[in-house]
Amino acid sequence: MLKLPLYIGITCTMLAYACNKQSLRTGDLLFQVGQESAMGGAITAATGGKSELKFTHVGIAICCEKADSVLEATSNGGVRMTALQEFLNKSARMDGQPLVVAKRLKDTAGVASAVARARTFLGQPYDYSFRPDNGKLYCSELVWESYLAPDGRRIFPARPMNFRAADGSMPPFWNELFAKLGEEIPEGVPGTNPNDMAQDPQLRELFRCFRRSARP
Repeated sequence: MLKLPLYIGITCTMLAYACNKQSLRTGDLLFQVGQESAMGGAITAATGGKSELKFTHVGIAICCEKADSVLEATSNGGVRMTALQEFLNKSARMDGQPLVVAKRLKDTAGVASAVARARTFLGQPYDYSFRPDNGKLYCSELVWESYLAPDGRRIFPARPMNFRAADGSMPPFWNELFAKLGEEIPEGVPGTNPNDMAQDPQLRELFRCFRRSARP
């Protein structure tokens, strides 16, 4: 029986979703609108702003190994490697398609080093405290810690964090979480979030894994 050769290239595709037949490369960032959850709702309330999509999560694409994967920091497992299909399955949906947007740095010179650095964090626990330099990482903090300029500076800015909803109230989720941790809510502490990071001018959008349906 004739066997077709297996071609392994430097890019990978978004599996069954195809995503407008665009290619994904290792080191691209996948911004995700997560399925409804208490944490996701609290993040959206605090960071959604006026953006079209309310991203609650971001991961790093890892392509063309044994399987396409996403390197991410999650509340279920800390910093881990997740199969790309599993990552897509965890997304909220529009017309059955995952609400995921792929973006790439305009200057890709340091991406390989960033991915290598991100891999060193595998196994670190999730950072429920949302504080820097505590040996734990949340999703955008993983990206922030990994993507550095040649002089060692982090290329994505950290800004004073806001946990309050648009009306100024503090969502119950944050009060309950930090009460359990025995910590103060880190309001104003420098940090990052997926929604702000997705708007960074250093990134360009590659494609979206969904299309808006034409509706009257």
